[in-house]
Amino acid sequence: MRRITLAGEQLAGFASPGHADHIKVFFPEPGHPPVLPILGAEGLQFPSDQPRPAMRDYTPRHFDADALTLDVDFVLHGDGPAASWAAQAAVGQQLVIGGPRGSLIVPTDYDWHLLIGDETGLPAIARRLEELPEGATAVVLIEIANGGERQTLPGGPGIDIHWVERSGEAAGDATPLLTKLAGLTLPEGEAHTFMAGESNVVKALKAHLVEARGFVPEAIRASGYWVYGVADAHEPH
Repeated sequence: MRRITLAGEQLAGFASPGHADHIKVFFPEPGHPPVLPILGAEGLQFPSDQPRPAMRDYTPRHFDADALTLDVDFVLHGDGPAASWAAQAAVGQQLVIGGPRGSLIVPTDYDWHLLIGDETGLPAIARRLEELPEGATAVVLIEIANGGERQTLPGGPGIDIHWVERSGEAAGDATPLLTKLAGLTLPEGEAHTFMAGESNVVKALKAHLVEARGFVPEAIRASGYWVYGVADAHEPH
């Protein structure tokens, strides 16, 4: 993963109160300057005489309202407009973003919290850990390519973090996270679950929690951030 820090006066007034917020990022065509969309009666429109930018959704990892800087974490998976742009990003380049359009605020006073995801869900999981109150209990499962991808996350006596390494296997298979989750003894009490990653993996994890663990579906937020084999796939947030 690579963290890109955006900065500038245009970030004045930016707000992202929800840990799973998303911004729309507009990636310019190679060799072309950024294209600014125009918000009209029919939504976002682009100049017809310029290449239409590729658009992807990303989690605002951290915003500093005083410094007017915004961190966005990118998975460098080797292809696609987002990964390709992030791999070559350099100081002085410009990027266009929009949003967040809205935020879902999840209470932090549950008995405990379950957070599961792959690299795409890691920024939102990290934000959630940062906003949990001192003394909170959370079980965290994060799938990564290998041990070199581990990050330092907020912790505490009640925060139990498990890194699940693919070790050369392809992303998008539910088996590693399902196996780890099935083998865990989870805390008692009312929990809120946030999970984000490949769509079919997330569905399998949710089914396990509801059918095998007796979790209440209404207390599970399961977001498919990507679909294996499909470019620019996304679910309504």
